[in-house]
Amino acid sequence: MHHKDAFLEELRWRGFLESTTSDDLDSFLTEKRRTMYVGFDPTADSLHLGSLIPVMALAHAQRHGHRPLVLVGGGTGLIGDPSGKTSERTLLTREKTDDNAAAIGRQLSRFFDLSTEDRALVRNNADWLTNLNLIDFLRDIGKHFSVNEMVKRDAVRMRLEERDHGISYTEFSYMLLQAYDFYYLSEHYDCDIQMGGSDQWGNILSGKELIRRILGKRSEGITFPLLTTSTGKKFGKTEEGAIWLDANRTSPYQMYQYWLQTADADAARYLKLFTFLPQDTIAALEQEISASPEKREAQRQLAAECTAVIHSRDAVKAVESVSRILFGQYEDDPSPETIAMLAHEVPVTEIPGEEFGAGIPLADLAVRTKLAESKGMARKLIDGGGFYMNNERQSQATRLVKADDIRWSGALLLRSGKKNYHLVLVK
Repeated sequence: MHHKDAFLEELRWRGFLESTTSDDLDSFLTEKRRTMYVGFDPTADSLHLGSLIPVMALAHAQRHGHRPLVLVGGGTGLIGDPSGKTSERTLLTREKTDDNAAAIGRQLSRFFDLSTEDRALVRNNADWLTNLNLIDFLRDIGKHFSVNEMVKRDAVRMRLEERDHGISYTEFSYMLLQAYDFYYLSEHYDCDIQMGGSDQWGNILSGKELIRRILGKRSEGITFPLLTTSTGKKFGKTEEGAIWLDANRTSPYQMYQYWLQTADADAARYLKLFTFLPQDTIAALEQEISASPEKREAQRQLAAECTAVIHSRDAVKAVESVSRILFGQYEDDPSPETIAMLAHEVPVTEIPGEEFGAGIPLADLAVRTKLAESKGMARKLIDGGGFYMNNERQSQATRLVKADDIRWSGALLLRSGKKNYHLVLVK
């Protein structure tokens, strides 16, 4: 009777497993604690939601007692992986690659307990790849690769068939470098499992074979499905572009809204892949989707859990507070985090505090914040009941807005109509 490995079982029910390089991976994993890695090439200074599946899989590995090794591709990023690409990548400068690698390393460290190297490792392959001697590399590593086999790989074959683009020798050599990474990590960190998207299958097999030939050791690979939404669109993309893990590129509020808009058909699958919620909780939420889809309870949980994993629980509290404010509910005393987040989502005007001493006519304030184009239009807007201060309807255009109207610490919220908000920061 084969023992099922708890980590693999977790990946199975959550829908992480596309393929494995061995049918008895369970017994390999139950023999001893394993070190397993995923590589992230620093093509930008932030990962996006598309990178979240391998990140979560590594986090599950750590929760099940294995050691995750996060590999930032400061070396391979200088070359560019042809997998899944129809044309040559634009090569980044060394400086840009280094900066991106450092930023991604910091970002990934939020998902793991890095308190000791025994718990988890973060490494940059630039540390060994950039020092390689070409002649030695071709003699010692290149001889183990058959070009006949390499050209059969999907990533290479597709590009060879493309008359317009083809594939450069630079990108063709990428799989040698990734295989070398696996071999290097196996030798120096006893790493014997590589994980990645299903487009990495060929690269993982190359590394597994290299380890067998040079070190005579067993190593294995796990690939994850490439995720699309139920409508066939690429996951993690909106009309505006990618959803980034960096709060400066995609704010926690926008991140939360993205998850909140998940289709019912995708919600349960995303809860399994992108949260640590247990099976029974997710099963209950699945029933909720069938019974009361209009409540969107699954989407709310998904948004809260994912935003907390990527940012923090405090960020979720601030997001929920901002959401209430932007849906017309006044908050008595929002936290500084909430006001800062609100300032990210709506236009802002700074006004010196002393101006409120004498008072500013409401119509003037509407013009200064561009909620009205002229004083005449401002008066009309206010008289017509279409202007709000702190989510309360205003009716007197001549009303003086004074210091005691500023009920939040250093901020005042204005709105024209249903959706046009403006935040006044009092300096």
